[in-house]
Amino acid sequence: MLVSMSDEERAITPTAFRQDGPRTLVVRWADGHESRYDVRALRLACGCAHCVDEWSGEERLDTSAVPEDVRPTKLQTVGRYAVQIDWSDGHSSGIYPFARLRALCPCCATGA
Repeated sequence: MLVSMSDEERAITPTAFRQDGPRTLVVRWADGHESRYDVRALRLACGCAHCVDEWSGEERLDTSAVPEDVRPTKLQTVGRYAVQIDWSDGHSSGIYPFARLRALCPCCATGA
């Protein structure tokens, strides 16, 4: 039995991840969209408990402590809902749920 995805599911289902130079992570989505993320901006958007207070939602990450040349060293899917990124600054506890990752897409945020 074939199960087809809804438009919403396609929008938050990645089909490929690739590095495009030292500063850009590219994600291709099942709906055909391609998101291009500045890797440092993605690192600063980490929502883990080390970076964001679990109770208040207040950001705890000292952005000045994140090197300008930070980059992903390893990507690993977490189930069928997220990707975990290990970073060159030693941070590896955060995961990026696919829906949040898509919402962080720079062109989607601007309506492009």
